[in-house]
Amino acid sequence: MSIQRQFRKIAFGTGLILALSPINSTFAQDISADHLKVARQAIGALKVTANFDDILPATSERLKASLIQANPNFSDEISLTVDEEAIKIAGRRSALEEEAAMIYAKKFSLAELTEIAAFYNTEAGKKLLQSAPSAGRELLRAAEIWAGGISRDLSAAANVALKEKLTKAADVKPETPAEGDAAPKAE
Repeated sequence: MSIQRQFRKIAFGTGLILALSPINSTFAQDISADHLKVARQAIGALKVTANFDDILPATSERLKASLIQANPNFSDEISLTVDEEAIKIAGRRSALEEEAAMIYAKKFSLAELTEIAAFYNTEAGKKLLQSAPSAGRELLRAAEIWAGGISRDLSAAANVALKEKLTKAADVKPETPAEGDAAPKAE
């Protein structure tokens, strides 16, 4: 994965965390413990936060690279220190899981979350999650091919139909002009 892409993922994840941090405390009181528990099960089954697993390691690596570039003589100390500090804040990852559970609890009822978790914990649900990205790519390719064929066939059919209609129109002789509109006759 390119560094730019990793940076975009990290920036998105960080932005998401910051955007989600100020949870409305009155709303939090409206969500039951059971509802949140099932929401956690659903997000676990859906793996909705899995894309954010790389945020801390990638941030740590970027920080190490930056600090080592500025202070190459201290590379061992920098690496060790950054890793130690990263481990200390790794527990904050659970805050994102809580935020995700709260979001899903707000969007889905307890019954819906139960159904979602149940389905995505089945073999079919797991296979859907695993296969959906490649199936989506294949479907896009198929749609592009189909659209190309539709475009080609529509263009060909419209051209043939227009040619026939225009040829018939050209073969039809103009009607005789009405009296008074008659053109002078040659003598």
